[in-house]
Amino acid sequence: MPSYHEDELEVLQNGKSKPDICAGIGLPPTKVAAMVTKEQEKPLGERRKAVLRQTLMVIFANSGVIGSGLAVAMPAVTLKQFQDENEPIYLNPSEASWYASINTMACPLGGMLVGYLLDKIGRKRTMLINNIIGIIGWALIAGAFQKDKESAYIQILIGRFISGVMIGLFCSPTGVYAAEITLPKIRGKLLLGTAVALSLGILSMYTIGYFIRDSWRLISTICLCYQILCFLMVIPMPESPSWLMQKGRAEDSRKSLKFFRGIDKNDFTTYDEFETEFSQIKKTSQIAANDEKQSLLTSLKEPEVYKPFLIMLGMFAFQQFSGVVVVVVYAVQIAVTAGVQMDPLLCAIFVGLGRICTTCCLGYILETWGRRPAGMVSGSGMAACMLLIAASSWFPVILQHAPFLPAVCIVLQFMFSTMGLLTLPFYMISEVFPQKVRGVASGMTVCIGLIMSFLVLKIYPTMVDALGNENIFAFYGCVALLAVFYIYFILPETKGKSLLEIEEYFKTGKFPTANQPIENEMKEVFIKK
Repeated sequence: MPSYHEDELEVLQNGKSKPDICAGIGLPPTKVAAMVTKEQEKPLGERRKAVLRQTLMVIFANSGVIGSGLAVAMPAVTLKQFQDENEPIYLNPSEASWYASINTMACPLGGMLVGYLLDKIGRKRTMLINNIIGIIGWALIAGAFQKDKESAYIQILIGRFISGVMIGLFCSPTGVYAAEITLPKIRGKLLLGTAVALSLGILSMYTIGYFIRDSWRLISTICLCYQILCFLMVIPMPESPSWLMQKGRAEDSRKSLKFFRGIDKNDFTTYDEFETEFSQIKKTSQIAANDEKQSLLTSLKEPEVYKPFLIMLGMFAFQQFSGVVVVVVYAVQIAVTAGVQMDPLLCAIFVGLGRICTTCCLGYILETWGRRPAGMVSGSGMAACMLLIAASSWFPVILQHAPFLPAVCIVLQFMFSTMGLLTLPFYMISEVFPQKVRGVASGMTVCIGLIMSFLVLKIYPTMVDALGNENIFAFYGCVALLAVFYIYFILPETKGKSLLEIEEYFKTGKFPTANQPIENEMKEVFIKK
């Protein structure tokens, strides 16, 4: 058996009382030593054990977001059954539009509550409450067995409304939690967990609807069981060290940070890097405590608050009025009206697959290209797809030569939207606001964005009747094209920047240089490679 130096043995043990012998089997001592040295050179938060812990907790946190995706996409697979006149619960066009959009009307309520809950009871407990709300919503929908159609319809609407509150509540906590437990180098990948989870939830609903086409109650029951599982997954999660410190629980904050940096609770070794980061969390929390009585309205007078607030509102406006959410909720119906010559539910599954594949690659795209290039490619691609769908309706001869063009454009539109306009606003609200208002400001931004979403979804059927599908597609394409110019001229690039550097940019109008100290002499600990 090869021999190791004490420092090598310590790394192979990885905090255990016995070394991981498997780590050295079949490898020469020089190679093992090189592996050990490479691991030791990484910051604590980027080592294998720490990354595994951070990733696992972010997965647990985002399990509930999958439930939100299920709720968002449910109308796409159940509207056909509800609009069948032979069904016990038949919905006329007006009732169907309320069924499809009422959850987005409730989302702003969740958005308004989430900031208060994040700051008052913490990230973990907020996610627990979110899942309980989701369980109640799905239970009401699944339990709508009344013979009276009106009573059942009202109960379904209440269930959809409550599910909308859950969606609004889930938009911020997971991103804030991920941002506070990770270092900048891997933060981008883990922040994408929310987008991946939402995409997975939408794809799951499309898939369930493909196999279960005539039982919305069974679909609701499956979702109810899943939401209960999500609640159980949040229970073992540690609270964010930043929030614990902000509430004066320094020892609990230290234990939490040790967990996320891969340090065992019984390891009392002093790590300079850990102590530096812990000291920074303490300083940041002290500043936040001094500003604790300052309301969001008062904070909006400060450039580091109102600038990102207005920029993110603009991003949400382009997101909603480019038809991103309309395509999600009305995917099956849009596939039919666009002239797709295949099973519309199967087309919806391809749309969901395209979105989740793009989302999984989004971490690489955003960290390699940056936020701005990804957003501009997204807007350009969406505009091209929507205008092609409109053109195929204006000039039917196109479909004679390319019958699958609408299906391809719908799938590509979803993939391009996922690359930027759909995900960037949710991605960036977790990093552009200063910590003192991060919870409230991100919640309020999402709240206003979801109000826009409700308006777009509610008026979509009316717009189709008034303007026609092809003109609606052209309108969405033009809005997506305008978004490209907005991103180019307005949106700052945050790739590779620490949260404090981003805050400094909005405060002064420029990012600090490598040798320029940030105000209060605080920088996040990370290594740029």
